[in-house]
Amino acid sequence: MRATITNTFAFAAVVLSAVTTNAFIAPQGNSFVAKKHTLPSTSSAFDVNSVSAGRTCNRVGQTNMQMSIFDGVKGPVQSYVDIWTPMFHAAQDTGLVPDFLLHWGHGAAMASVLLSMGVIGAYMGWQIRLGNGEDVTSLTLGETIREAHPKIIGGAFFFFLLGGQGGLVLLDFQGKTILESPHAMTALLSVVLLATQALLPKLFASKNGQTARDVHAYLGSATMVALFAHLATGVNLGLSF
Repeated sequence: MRATITNTFAFAAVVLSAVTTNAFIAPQGNSFVAKKHTLPSTSSAFDVNSVSAGRTCNRVGQTNMQMSIFDGVKGPVQSYVDIWTPMFHAAQDTGLVPDFLLHWGHGAAMASVLLSMGVIGAYMGWQIRLGNGEDVTSLTLGETIREAHPKIIGGAFFFFLLGGQGGLVLLDFQGKTILESPHAMTALLSVVLLATQALLPKLFASKNGQTARDVHAYLGSATMVALFAHLATGVNLGLSF
């Protein structure tokens, strides 16, 4: 049982490390800052070129990995996105929606779901594990924590799936390519983890029920880490243009 939990966390950690390597790097702007020109030494120039080449190789490697994962679905997804993009252009042309909202609206909506339903649902999950599942609190609206937990997390999953479509459309609307960023990778990871979490309770009544409960609890925490990594990569993406 411990080996299963350890392997689960190890896998999640490896994937998160791979997709969030550049998540917290400040975006490179197009502005120019006046600097005093000096002639670098040969060793300094070599060091700068080496660092630059390393970063370029790292980014190329990440891009290739992202493209290979999404290659099979990018065409159909782009066709779906193309259905909705003209509507947003029309809304922009008529002045119905401000540019700031078109740029940050998706992020604000998804962050509100994560910080409310996601956090509350995760908290309730651990309350159930600690033996407080039959409690009724102000957060459960008359139901027990055990009853409210799957509804809140299920609702959050639904909004994430719905909002993810909006995020793809808005990214395309702003002239950016879809499914080619760390944000897309963390989205895929989060959806896979949430789907796995939704299936694990089906095993609770089986002979391996206790193991399934343990995995569900700890994988739930790993899922929250993935979702907050997704939030971080989204902020970084939004600041990059």
